[in-house]
Amino acid sequence: MKVALRTTVKPDRVEEYEAAHREVPEELVTAIKAAGVTSWTIWRSGTELFHVLEVDDYARMLAELDALPVNQRWQARMGELLEVSHDYSRDGADAALPVVWEL
Repeated sequence: MKVALRTTVKPDRVEEYEAAHREVPEELVTAIKAAGVTSWTIWRSGTELFHVLEVDDYARMLAELDALPVNQRWQARMGELLEVSHDYSRDGADAALPVVWEL
């Protein structure tokens, strides 16, 4: 399944956000793949971030990653950089953007 998300990076933290993503911990990358993600792309327009990921089961992926210390550390770091982020443990799969049209 494809999942789209939107988040917002703090205006004064854009460079830090991009730098963090140049150095995503390999342990986290491995965990994301093990949770069923086959691709994840993030685009930035100003401070708006648009994510599209392909994953077997988004809700299951969230649950699996939520339990991992490496993801907990990553989410804490992203929480410092993002102005608007989803509380995935609360919002879960409902945080995904609804599909309006697809070709």
